[in-house]
Amino acid sequence: MTSSARPMRSVLYIPGSKPRALEKARGLPVDAIIFDLEDAVAADEKVNARATLAEELRKDGYGAKVKLVRINGLDSEWGADDARAFAGADIDGLLLPKVNSAKDVDVLSKLAPRMPIWSMMETCRGVLNAMVIADHPAMSGFIMGTNDLAKELGSRSRGALMTSLQTCLLAARAGGIPCVDGVYNAFKDDDGLAAECAEGLDMGFDGKTLIHPAQVAIANKVFAPSTEEVEHALRQIAAFEAAEASGQGVAVLDGRIVENLHVVTARATIAKAEAIAAMED
Repeated sequence: MTSSARPMRSVLYIPGSKPRALEKARGLPVDAIIFDLEDAVAADEKVNARATLAEELRKDGYGAKVKLVRINGLDSEWGADDARAFAGADIDGLLLPKVNSAKDVDVLSKLAPRMPIWSMMETCRGVLNAMVIADHPAMSGFIMGTNDLAKELGSRSRGALMTSLQTCLLAARAGGIPCVDGVYNAFKDDDGLAAECAEGLDMGFDGKTLIHPAQVAIANKVFAPSTEEVEHALRQIAAFEAAEASGQGVAVLDGRIVENLHVVTARATIAKAEAIAAMED
């Protein structure tokens, strides 16, 4: 799976224990859902949540959304049973929390053979092993767990997480997998969310994990190519193709050089816009 295969602008956590929330999620304009059996579910509800989520997924109705199930850690009493329960489900992958190394992925792969695996990148050891995790044959994407990472680091600002965020993003890009930014906790702060989404977009993330449906519209808007960006991409492609037709290797558009690498980016922008339009239709 490549980072541009499907839109991942908005990735919403939904508790696997709440049928009403699972039903509401079917109609939300999100690109992806993380059905959560870990942090969002109390210990005495874990087993019931597993059964509830399995039943809702059998009903389906989630359309083209990317569907990930975040299981409990494999060091817990529920993790292995979670993995076996959803190994054959019609989902896009199992999301493993607190991945420290490729060995953790190996364990899950044995429990759920041939299942795509996504990794929560939320520990110091996991960040330091990001490249080998990204290179695992079963690895299909990274989700940044910024709250747990900040706790482990003892940091109090997003700025302190930049090395970790960029390290995981580099590894994901080198491995050809998507990488989604962490959550913004103040779900009523629209301006703050928009600013952090814009920062994540500038860094290169595919989208933003979200904790509340009210955050979806902002993430979708920020991480989608604008009309101006699509038009500029089309003009870049046209200028380069005209230059090539005349035997030149570069073009000039609005006083700027356009090379083949710019055309690759332009085509990716157009492909993303088309994928979003198809999904929304």
